[in-house]
Amino acid sequence: MILQALTSYYERLAEQGLAARPGWGPAKVSYAIDLNADGTVFQVYSLLREPENGKSGKMIPKIISVPLPVKRSSGVKANFLCDTSGYILGADQKGKASRTAECFAASKALHQALLVDAESEAARAICRFFDRWTPDQGPTNPETAPFWQELTSGCSLLFYYDGAPASEDPEVRKAWQRHYDNLEEGTVMRCLVTGEEAVIPPIHSAIKGIQGAQSSGAALVSFNAPAFESYDREQNYNAPVGEYAAFAYTTALNYLIADWNNRATIGDTRVLCWAESGETAYQALSFAAMMGGGPDSVENDVRSAVSQLSKGRKIEWDETSLDPDMRFYVLGLAPNAARLSVRFFLQNSFGAFMRNIEAHYERLRIVKPSYEKYETIPVKWLLEETVNPYSRNKAASPQLAGDLLRAILTGAPYPATLLNAVELRIRAEKEIGYRKAAIIKAYYSRNRTDKCPEEVLQVALNETSSNIPYTLGRLFSVLEQIQEAANPSINTTIRDKYFNSAAATPSRVFPVLINLSEKHLRKLESGKRIYLEKLRSQITEKLSEQFPDRMGLPEQGAFQLGYYHQTQKRYEKKGE
Repeated sequence: MILQALTSYYERLAEQGLAARPGWGPAKVSYAIDLNADGTVFQVYSLLREPENGKSGKMIPKIISVPLPVKRSSGVKANFLCDTSGYILGADQKGKASRTAECFAASKALHQALLVDAESEAARAICRFFDRWTPDQGPTNPETAPFWQELTSGCSLLFYYDGAPASEDPEVRKAWQRHYDNLEEGTVMRCLVTGEEAVIPPIHSAIKGIQGAQSSGAALVSFNAPAFESYDREQNYNAPVGEYAAFAYTTALNYLIADWNNRATIGDTRVLCWAESGETAYQALSFAAMMGGGPDSVENDVRSAVSQLSKGRKIEWDETSLDPDMRFYVLGLAPNAARLSVRFFLQNSFGAFMRNIEAHYERLRIVKPSYEKYETIPVKWLLEETVNPYSRNKAASPQLAGDLLRAILTGAPYPATLLNAVELRIRAEKEIGYRKAAIIKAYYSRNRTDKCPEEVLQVALNETSSNIPYTLGRLFSVLEQIQEAANPSINTTIRDKYFNSAAATPSRVFPVLINLSEKHLRKLESGKRIYLEKLRSQITEKLSEQFPDRMGLPEQGAFQLGYYHQTQKRYEKKGE
C-alpha cells in the first residue's frame, strides 16, 4: 500500500506541475558551467544559496530538475547534462587517471550520441565543448581555475548556455526524452503497483535526504543477497515494480523529504505525511497538531481546528477547505545504511487522525505550574523526559519514538517503554515535574488498570479520593511542606532521601516520616502549626492504620500523581 499511495500522490503533484515527468528529477546542483556557442567555457559560477529554513551557516546547493541520474555503485556510467567533475571535466583527484579518463570518455560519448541531431545552439555548444575540452585544461583554464578546488570536491555540475540551464532547452529536452523512452528494455512482468505488464527495473532511484542514511541516497525497495531472494529472481525482480511506478514513488518520496515545511524528525525517524488530494494545507495542520508547541495564538488556532475536524466539520486552513473525510497517510522512515526501514505506515481519514491527536492531548492535560507557557506538550518534549538531561547523548530511544507517535496517531495503548523510561528518571532525579506527571496520567488513562483508577487520573487535586497510594502521595507532599516550613534553608529534604522508598515500601518509611514531622511541627509558630496539623489530619483520616508493605508500578504512579497534585495545590495563588 505504501507504493500505491505514493504513486497516486505523484500523479496529484504532476497535475499541479510540482513534480517532473518520467525521466526527470530534482538534483542538488552546486556549480554551473556556462558555455559559449563555440563550446568554450564562458563562465563558472556558484549556485549555492542560504537554506530556506532561515538557518545561517553552511550554504546548500540549488535544486534543479535535470535528466534522471543513473544508479551507480560501481563501474562507469555517465549522467546527461548534470554530473561530477570527473565525468564533465575529466578531473582526476583520486589518483586514478585511467578510470577518470574512462568517465570523461563515457560522458562525451553519451552527450554527442544524444545531441547529434538536436537543432539548437545549446545542444551544439555542448557537443563542441566535448570536442575542444581536454582534462588537463581544468587547473589552468581562466574560468575553471578559480573554482577548481570546489569543482573537484565531489559536487554536481550542470551545463548552462546563455545564462540558463541546458536542461531547459526544448531541443535538448526532446533529445533526452527520446533516449529515456527507448531505454525501457528488459524483463517484462506484472507491476505490483499498477497491475499492468511493464518493464521491471532491477534497481530503483535513490531516496535522498534521510539523516543517518548514505549521503548518495538509500533504497526503499532492495534485494541484494540470496537470503532475501526467491524463485531465482535477483534484485528487485523479487518485488516487480514497473518503470513508471518506480519513478513515481521515488519522485514523490524525494519531493516530500525535500520540503522543509512539511516534515518532522522524531528520534531517528523522518515523519512524512500527505493527503490523497495533494493539498499541502493538510500536511501543515497535521504537523502543527502532531508536534505541538508554538506561540499561544498559533496553538489556540491549531487546537480549535483539530477540535472542529474531530467533530466531522469542514474548516478553512491556509486558504484551503479541509475535509475531515479526506484520505490521509503518515509514513515514518528510519535510516539503515544503504536502505530505509519503515517504522510505521498509517492511513485513515484526516478527521480520525485529528480525533486521536485531540484525545492524546486531553489525556495529557493536568494542572501546570504558572511558569509553563504552553497548553500542550509536544512529542519531542515527552521524549526528552525519558533521557538523562546531563548525558552526552540526549536522544531518546528510536524505537520508543516511533512507537509513541504510532500510538498517538492510532489511539492505541502507549508503549510500556514510555512509562518505564519515565519511572527510571523519577527514581534517579527523585522529583516529578509537570511533564512527567502528564505522561503518567496519560499512560494510565489510556492503558487502564484498577490499581491506578479514574479517581486519581484527574486534571487537578481530587480531595475526595480515598485511593490509598494517591492519598499517601498527598501525605508525603504535606510532610515535605512541614519540613520546609520548619527548616526554610534546608539543603536535603525528605524527598531527596525517601521519595522512592515511600512510593515502593510505605510501611517502612511513613512511620519514620510522621514521627519526624512531629518534631518539625514543634518548631513552628501556633497559626502555621495548627494549619499544617489540620491538613495532615484530613489526609491521614483517609488511610487505614496499616500502611501497605509494597506497591507495584501502577500504585506508584497513583502515589506520584497524588504528590504532584498536592504540591501544585500548595503553590496555587490564593485568588484561584
